[in-house]
Amino acid sequence: LQFAKAGMSAAANFAWVNRSCITYLTRKAFKEVFHREPDDMGMHLVYDVCHNIAKVEKHVIDGEEKTLLVHRKGSTRAFPPHHPNIPKDYQSIGQPVLIGGTMGTCSYVLVGTPKGMSETFGSTCHGAGRALSRNQSRKRLDHEEVLEQLRKDGIAIRVASPKLV
Repeated sequence: LQFAKAGMSAAANFAWVNRSCITYLTRKAFKEVFHREPDDMGMHLVYDVCHNIAKVEKHVIDGEEKTLLVHRKGSTRAFPPHHPNIPKDYQSIGQPVLIGGTMGTCSYVLVGTPKGMSETFGSTCHGAGRALSRNQSRKRLDHEEVLEQLRKDGIAIRVASPKLV
């Protein structure tokens, strides 16, 4: 178990550094294009959370508090208001959850609730999910048709390879 936790900690650290690099490079690109400091444009990090990770947490099972290793594969934490493990800024509303939609659909901003805490250990999905696997979609869909439909819907994307559409 210790080996698995150490590996997951290393992966979480790698992911955090990756997100930090993306944030830095995005801010740098905006500065170069608009010739203004990112802070002057209100470009500050709003929220950062990991997903697909296991954490040691306390939860109530059959009326008894237990310490558990909760692995959220395909999900993320969504703790309710006033939970001690969420940042001070979100204590009054609950832990924010950002669920990205698919290309051409809406995204959602949610918060954790007491009901979610009791029923799911404070977990929720972290993405829209897929109707098809990436491989299935490449086989069934023509990337040019997908790009044309997105264009008709007013959505512009730029990709390095058709495999990414």
